[in-house]
Amino acid sequence: MPLPPFDQTPPRRILLVCTQRIGDVLLATPLARSLKQTWPQAELHFLVFKGTEGVLAGNPDIDRVIAYPHRSDWRGKLAQLRELWRRYDLALGTMASDRTRLYGWVGAKFRVGFVNEWEKGKTLLLDRWRNFDDLHLHTVALNLQLAELLGVAPCYQVVPPSLNDEQRIGLRNKLAALGDQPYAVLHPSPKFAYKMWRQEGWVELARWLVQQGVQVVLTGGPDQDEREYVAVIAAQTNSLNLAGQLSLAETAELLSDAKLFVGPDTAVTHIAAAVGTPTIALFGPSNPVKWGPWPKDWQRADSPWQWRGSGRHGNVMLIQGPGDCVPCRMEGCDRHVGSRSDCLQRIGNDEVIGAASAMLATATVIPIVAADDRTPE
Repeated sequence: MPLPPFDQTPPRRILLVCTQRIGDVLLATPLARSLKQTWPQAELHFLVFKGTEGVLAGNPDIDRVIAYPHRSDWRGKLAQLRELWRRYDLALGTMASDRTRLYGWVGAKFRVGFVNEWEKGKTLLLDRWRNFDDLHLHTVALNLQLAELLGVAPCYQVVPPSLNDEQRIGLRNKLAALGDQPYAVLHPSPKFAYKMWRQEGWVELARWLVQQGVQVVLTGGPDQDEREYVAVIAAQTNSLNLAGQLSLAETAELLSDAKLFVGPDTAVTHIAAAVGTPTIALFGPSNPVKWGPWPKDWQRADSPWQWRGSGRHGNVMLIQGPGDCVPCRMEGCDRHVGSRSDCLQRIGNDEVIGAASAMLATATVIPIVAADDRTPE
């Protein structure tokens, strides 16, 4: 199948669809940048679920963000399709889902996307496609395969959200208590419990940081259980608790001046890596090959991370919990989002504090590989 003649007639309007979670949307920004660098005059619209659009705030590559509800009745769905109908020359979908492919088919004359190996019939909605690889490729590299299908040069930069000048002044007021002292940001509570480390581990890490002359700022989501979890840690450590008080763009700005960030497998950890902050990521069930934080200066398609083992690349150190079952790629030991994950609970306080000490001591790129197990076939 020949490539579309975009080299002679560049697309005037492009639709990029990523109907998934916040982290997925953030990791699709290298694809958006690749498209915009190739066709700077094109209008690029980014379609996401409501509640995830904040991670695209201030993104210079995106002309419009379209945020649809995750669920809507038939009238709402019909209105969405009517709004999109044939408005675009090109549509790209980063998920191998019926909804993503339908949005692309409705919206554009030429569609590029993914299919799972078992759903070959779904290629009827696409003009070009790749098999969706949920195991062997990092999400950034997987998304950039769509650029390859169009002959577009890949850009490997994850683009974090950003503030305008007025918003930046507002954030400075929230951070006035920090003064000019150095600070570290800890993000103890992910949205889902199965990605959570031990509360007492966060307390000991925060106390150690204060002993090093580093103030501690705690961040977290707006949900009540997350705020309560973080409040317990704040009360025991005299930390500045900003859980539930910051937008994603404000969080990115906060992280850009931090001496250190420590967090689990969550969108904020990906933001920390993207802004260049020395980042420690605590991983358990999640596949690091696919979901490990993308270091700021990583400029190639192969994943920075292996299937098994901890390590460091650039500004990111990934600590993987122990166990022969790691990573199981399941939602915790009990297979639901509220489950605990024993592998994460077994990451020692000393290991995390040792990693924090190393990251605070040097910003030098130190490629460390603790295991050579590659992703399984």
